[in-house]
Order: sequence, then structure tokens, then C-alpha cells
Amino acid sequence: MTWELFYLVCFSLGLLLCVLSLFTGGHAHAGHFHLGGHTHLHVPHGAKVAHSHASAGVSPINGFTLTAFLCWFGGIGYLLRTHSGLLAPLILLISTLAGLAGGALIFWFLASVLLPHERALTAEETEITGVVGRVTGPLHPDGTGEIIYTQLGARRSVPARSEDGTSIDRGSEVVVLRYERGIAYVRAWHDIDP
Repeated sequence: MTWELFYLVCFSLGLLLCVLSLFTGGHAHAGHFHLGGHTHLHVPHGAKVAHSHASAGVSPINGFTLTAFLCWFGGIGYLLRTHSGLLAPLILLISTLAGLAGGALIFWFLASVLLPHERALTAEETEITGVVGRVTGPLHPDGTGEIIYTQLGARRSVPARSEDGTSIDRGSEVVVLRYERGIAYVRAWHDIDP
């Protein structure tokens, strides 16, 4: 394998992994090696969380910084190898420094810009009891339909059933009275006593 091919393979692999993480949201897996860079905290419904993702931190060696390193290392190495008269050890040194700089830039962006704004949601923020929604899938007496509602600035949907077993038509406003096992039990807004 020539140096040109080595650098080109590194660049291509880094670029391919960057594009793959773009389309998979950073959750691509290859065997037991996780290529993404997200840190996830799974919170059971009803649990209280006192810390945030940002306090957990992120490792400087993660999927995003590795792909940036490969892109910069391979790209600079290939360009220097094919368009300069520098010796191979000097090109390797410059390429390694460029790769480290690219990875460090991505790490800085993750740690300084993105992670400080992430936090875990509390159970109170995701509670849907009392939420007013709109029926998108009709609720039949013994069937399950769907409602949409807005919470924390985002539109969400959830399977729903009529709390008292009556039919509720599509487009009707409803209030969630309880939420059990992933199903919202609702009643039509106009049926709620003041």
C-alpha cells in the first residue's frame, strides 16, 4: 500500500463515518464499537433526575472526534503527499497534527457549545395528565385511537382511549385524565364539569 492510498483510505473512511452519523443521528453501531457520540440517560416514568447530560461530560475520544481526525489526517496527508515535495515522515507529522486539530475543534464544539444546553427532563415536565389535546385517530368505545398535544414547545402524539367508553370523533378537543401503560385515557373537553 502506498502512502497516497493510505491517506485516501483514511480520508474516505472518516468521511463515510461522518455521513453515516449524519443520517443515523450518531447512533450507528459496528459490532461492539459505537460510532456515535451521544450520551443517553434513560429515565423511567415517574423518576426524578437531579443532574444533566452536561455534568456527565463527554470523552475527548468519541465517534465524532475520531471521524474528524480521520478526515483531516487523511485529507491533509493525501494533499501533501500528492502536491508537495515534503518527506514522508514530515507529511505524517503534519497530517497527525492536522487530524488532532480537527478532532480538538469538534470536541470543543461538543463540550462548549452543545453539551451545556442539554439536560434531562424531569417527570413533571413530561407529565401529560391534564393536558388538552386533539383527537387525530377516532376513539371508539372499545378501541384505541390517537391524540396530539403540545408540550415544551414540541408537538407530540400518544395512543388514547375514551375514559368513559364513549366514542370521540376526530378533531375533538380532549383532556387527558390519566396515563397508564403508554395509553392516555381522555374525556371530551366539553364533557368536563367546571
